[in-house]
Amino acid sequence: MPRKYGQKASDKVERAMHEMKHGELKSGRSGRKVTSRKQAIAIGLSEARKAGGKVPSARGRSSASARSSRSSS
Repeated sequence: MPRKYGQKASDKVERAMHEMKHGELKSGRSGRKVTSRKQAIAIGLSEARKAGGKVPSARGRSSASARSSRSSS
């Protein structure tokens, strides 16, 4: 069975966890300090996605374009 996450995803999550533990990881728009382990993992996976790593697509959150197309119909 193939791996679900690639090496790049692992590296990005590891870096995000390291930054969170040292109090250096900031969340996106607000720039507030991240204290949640789950949020740190989500940030790492998001960065890996943007860098082109092998990461499954994010679930539970629809994109802005999907929201606007649903509301207009």
